[in-house]
Amino acid sequence: AMKNPVPQAASLLLEKLLLLVHVRPLSAGSGGEPPPAPSYHDTSCFKRGDLLEVPRTLFIHFGIYLGENRVAHLMPDILPALTGDRRQIQQVVTNKRLILGVITKIASIRVDTVEDFAYGGSILVNHMDRLFEDQVLGSEEAARRAEKLVGATAYSLLWNNCEHFVTYCRYGAPVSFQTDKFCETVKMIIRDQRSVLASVLVGLASIVCLGLAPSTTLPTIFIPFFLWMAG
Repeated sequence: AMKNPVPQAASLLLEKLLLLVHVRPLSAGSGGEPPPAPSYHDTSCFKRGDLLEVPRTLFIHFGIYLGENRVAHLMPDILPALTGDRRQIQQVVTNKRLILGVITKIASIRVDTVEDFAYGGSILVNHMDRLFEDQVLGSEEAARRAEKLVGATAYSLLWNNCEHFVTYCRYGAPVSFQTDKFCETVKMIIRDQRSVLASVLVGLASIVCLGLAPSTTLPTIFIPFFLWMAG
């Protein structure tokens, strides 16, 4: 057990802060639509059950390769709660759909093409195996676990994100290293009262560097104060 557990309210506030580093801001004039999906990925080098990683600027997206150019991955998405039209739902998830899915904690484990999954990024294959050593399950077992979980699921940046999904499928243990690392960084900052000002500056910098609306970002500046007071 942790020495100073973060109260539930503070944990929820931390999830809102994590949203800033998990969602790529839309480029001007994009209209919320995804960019054209390139088709340069050579799927012949992928094997069923492989864990695929797509490094982004601020986070990493994960999926399990199912074979035949199909990837299962967990994506926040509000649309399934608004319509039952499978054609609309199966379209590539836009940033607006993703953000609303995170806020409402609605997600689905869906199957997309490699190109749609990669969203224009490069792909690493089984890069996490080195962290789990002898815990790697069989490739077929990993793929079957992913297929069994396809469908609606609850979403949490802290407890149930795309990394939790793939580590459960391939290693049998749902963990998220990037979330743990970020949380530890935040804890280190808020333990030191002198770092609160630095946290505020980080929030202000995110407005400039990430292009986020001040109305969205400014509330998160005060999160370190709430967490520090609650701790």
